[in-house]
Amino acid sequence: MKYVALMGTTAQHSYNRDLLQFMAHHFSHQATIEVNEITGIPLFNEPDQNDVPASVQQLNDRISQADGVIIGVPEYDHAIPAALKNVIEWLSYQLHPFANKPVMLVGTSLGIQGTCRAQGDLRRILNSPGVDAQVLPGNEYMLSYAGKAFDETGELTDGPSIKFLERCFANFEQFVKTMNGTPALNIDWQGSYDVIVLGFGGAGATAARFAADNGAHVLLVDAAPFGREGGNTRYSAQHVVTGESLDQLTAYYQALGAPFSTPVKTLNAYLSGMSQIPTYFEKYLGIKAVSWKHDIKPGDAVAIKKTMAEYPELAGSETIDFALVHKRDKDAALWKLLRKNVLDRADKIDVWLNSRAQHLIQDPNSKIIQGVQIKRGERLLNLHANHGVVLAMGGFENNAELTQTYLHSAHLTPLGTLYNRGDGVKMAQEVDAKMWHMTNYESHGILPGITFKEDANERGRQIEHWPLLKNGSIFVIADDGTRYFPEDAKHRHGHVYTHGSWLIPMKNQHPYLVFDQTQYEAFKAQEQRDGQLPYPKFMRKLITAPTIEKLAAKLDVPADNLQQTVADFNHYTEVGRDFAFGRDPQTMRQLDAGPYYAIAAANDVLNTQGGPQRNEHAQILNVNNDPIPHLFGAGELGGIVANCYQGGGNLAECLIFGKLAGENAARPKSDSESVDADEANGINDLVDGETAANVKLGADQYLGSSNAGLGGKVIVRVTYRDHKIQAVDVIQHHEREDVGLTAIKEIPQEIVAANSTSVDAVSGASASSRAIKEAVQDALQQVTNSVTN
Repeated sequence: MKYVALMGTTAQHSYNRDLLQFMAHHFSHQATIEVNEITGIPLFNEPDQNDVPASVQQLNDRISQADGVIIGVPEYDHAIPAALKNVIEWLSYQLHPFANKPVMLVGTSLGIQGTCRAQGDLRRILNSPGVDAQVLPGNEYMLSYAGKAFDETGELTDGPSIKFLERCFANFEQFVKTMNGTPALNIDWQGSYDVIVLGFGGAGATAARFAADNGAHVLLVDAAPFGREGGNTRYSAQHVVTGESLDQLTAYYQALGAPFSTPVKTLNAYLSGMSQIPTYFEKYLGIKAVSWKHDIKPGDAVAIKKTMAEYPELAGSETIDFALVHKRDKDAALWKLLRKNVLDRADKIDVWLNSRAQHLIQDPNSKIIQGVQIKRGERLLNLHANHGVVLAMGGFENNAELTQTYLHSAHLTPLGTLYNRGDGVKMAQEVDAKMWHMTNYESHGILPGITFKEDANERGRQIEHWPLLKNGSIFVIADDGTRYFPEDAKHRHGHVYTHGSWLIPMKNQHPYLVFDQTQYEAFKAQEQRDGQLPYPKFMRKLITAPTIEKLAAKLDVPADNLQQTVADFNHYTEVGRDFAFGRDPQTMRQLDAGPYYAIAAANDVLNTQGGPQRNEHAQILNVNNDPIPHLFGAGELGGIVANCYQGGGNLAECLIFGKLAGENAARPKSDSESVDADEANGINDLVDGETAANVKLGADQYLGSSNAGLGGKVIVRVTYRDHKIQAVDVIQHHEREDVGLTAIKEIPQEIVAANSTSVDAVSGASASSRAIKEAVQDALQQVTNSVTN
């Protein structure tokens, strides 16, 4: 909303001016309030039609274009000042900007009630024919003893006065919407929290924790089921980048991002936090961070690095270090700590798993994010957020439409979570968020940019050290049967150095690793020596043919090209130089006479970086670079990486911006609206999952669960013996209504009596009844599986 605030006096000093300026600042996050002086307005003299003074015309235009007017009303001699009356006379003679315009009156008094008389006087004037203003009824804001009400900076200091002003202003906003015919947000809410965090990876866990620590009641939501939550943090190497010098970190990250730039304040918030990661570990995670640079010694489980920086040639790289939870990595140690922090705050954080956010709920007028629509089981639930929503939903690597649009690839095999499906991108776009870094992504795999091809909805393998893939009579071919990068290339998160830049090798529809019988025998020898290969499915996925021509036919690549590729490879080996790509000739061996082999590869993705842009406060920005009210972001969704990536940077970003997002989302806001809805509150799938995992099962006992309940998950323990259901115990449920509790009590008894789940539902509690029956069926399916196995 945009409002014109009109000063009711020409006095050089006025507490009404202080009040209007305070309002412009205090309500700036929800409305634009432009304070206008009335100095320079001449005395009204009933001029001819073409003689309206420019100052009057300008004020008329501003009021006409505003959604409403706020007038600061001083009192002189039991009435409004003559200067204010003069302005209204000008604006009701030939010009009529007040006609049907919503108006709010506020005022200050040196004593108790001076402005009261003036406001009453002004109401009568504004209601007169020719003026025809629509004055907000009631809500008479009158600040007494104004000389003591403001501090030296112009801030209003009395808490109750501020609260009353906020209530009056909220009523004025609603009045303006009604007068202007703007539709109000009308939502049937099923639950309400202070903060809703979407995404239970490292960023979401951190945001939820810090929101709770700042007094918020939090709902944490993730699309993954129990045991699969964690996002890419769960699968990462657990390295958190840090640095001893903020100046050097700044130089390094500016070089990493070049030729692109990152807003200075946002980058500084990131790097300042990065420089304090060891302190963060100790203060917030309760452990002393292990410095890879200083603490790792020969014989430790992680190897000594020559350089910590992924791009050691760049300025400032010497400051880079990694913080570890302990002297091991790739064991989810950091993720387990973050998850425990959430579990330890179960009294303040509810967790919904296997629940997929659908849309942000935004007020169409104020643009405030009021809540989230979430699909849980078969229900669509509207959850209100009093203070803020945090988007920490990860990237879009498992969304074919988005990878095609932004990464120019129909499919990239994920190396991390399967649940980063781009929901956060689409939800942010719906509320006009500004997107950045959409074409950026990181890779890894078995060789730069590729992994072994897997079935749909399966994670790819990341194997960093398998010498036989890049040493010997073996190479990688593209869709046309030719090589396209040096297989022995050192890579930086999938990027290889080519023509002056670090890029992920070009994407192909069906790349293959091709090798000969000699290489095959080397693989067989390794398998016999080690018991299995680093990729256990390697041997059974091989494609074989007696000749290169027949292998080309099986791979659907041009036979002439593949034959020429083999001839060139053998020639480069013979002359001791790879003229095509510069592979070290010591890693190359001529292919023998066959037979020949191939294994399908696929382009892979470790994580994407694109999403809604955020500022230094973790606020998500709209397309005009203004914060979207009550919306915050953290983690890979809208990550800070603009070009080259330093390992450990995303985990650092999860911790740093997760903390900022959680704290700022939890902060009470003057435009917050409380909602009385708690039907869906009190569900915690993380606690339920832990409970189920710790349930002791005796002989012939099985656990089953269902998400179909009115209150969420129902977990049962079924005792099944001698082809009969002996007992059904409800271990966990969230049914709250009396009729739902009746179902919890009666349905298990009826199932046991009937020895079947085909029993009638309790009247009025169909959802609760169905959930119990489904949970029992789930347990009985395990009985069937145990028999067939």
